[in-house]
Amino acid sequence: MFHSGHARALMQAKCLFPNTHLIVGVCSDGLTHKLKGFTVMNEDERYDAISHCRYVDEVVRNAPWTLTPEFLTKHRIDFVAHDDIPYCSADSDDVYKHIKEAGMFAPTQRTEGISTSDVITRIVRDYDVYVRRNLQRGYTAKELNVSFINEKKYNLQERVDKVKKKVKDVEEKSKEFVQKVEEKSIDLIQKWEEKSREFIGNFLQMFGPEGALKHMLKEGKGRMLQAISPRHSPSSSPTRERSPSPTFRLPFFTKTSPPSSPSALSGYTYAARGLAISEDEEDDED
Repeated sequence: MFHSGHARALMQAKCLFPNTHLIVGVCSDGLTHKLKGFTVMNEDERYDAISHCRYVDEVVRNAPWTLTPEFLTKHRIDFVAHDDIPYCSADSDDVYKHIKEAGMFAPTQRTEGISTSDVITRIVRDYDVYVRRNLQRGYTAKELNVSFINEKKYNLQERVDKVKKKVKDVEEKSKEFVQKVEEKSIDLIQKWEEKSREFIGNFLQMFGPEGALKHMLKEGKGRMLQAISPRHSPSSSPTRERSPSPTFRLPFFTKTSPPSSPSALSGYTYAARGLAISEDEEDDED
């Protein structure tokens, strides 16, 4: 199975020398099953995966398990890259021993934690999880090589896990709800305290010892006292100065028209006195 560990090894091989032409040999399924074990990906899938790696220039299908001199000459191979750990096989302790002795071996570093065996171990370790997942995705028990009893067991486990998940979700939502209620309560109490302080301050400002209501009552009391007890009138009315009486002249008392006789003059004099007396009487009445 081609994975990131293989890709990193190919990257190291590509970068060993400048202008490297990297050839990758891929063994067939029959040879791999015989000498190593059962494969996850078939040979066509492995050929295709290798050819899509950007470090690979050429893929050799059905490559031999052990590299012969004839194979190296045919493909014009100068160096063989692989990790330095001895690669055991059925009839050899290290299939790259003769390559190393010939000075054609270029070692690469393995990537820790990732290999075909590691990936398979993960799947086997979590076998029940993957079987239940694939059953939920529509795979049949026959396709998964699962017995009837195990199928029912996995389905029951799936239902139990769903119930547990729902209970957990309800608990989390309940915690969130309680937390929100507490936050709202604290906020409400704080707002109530602020409003109560504001109300008490306004109350004292209006009804306190030196509040606005006391000043309003004082002002109202003063106005009522002024209305009930007005200022005293003066004992004597101010005297009004009499304006001088206008002087009336009769048109016939002119120097240009003296009377013709003393008797006539005295008659006019009496008339003038009578007029003056009548005006003085009117003033006295006023």
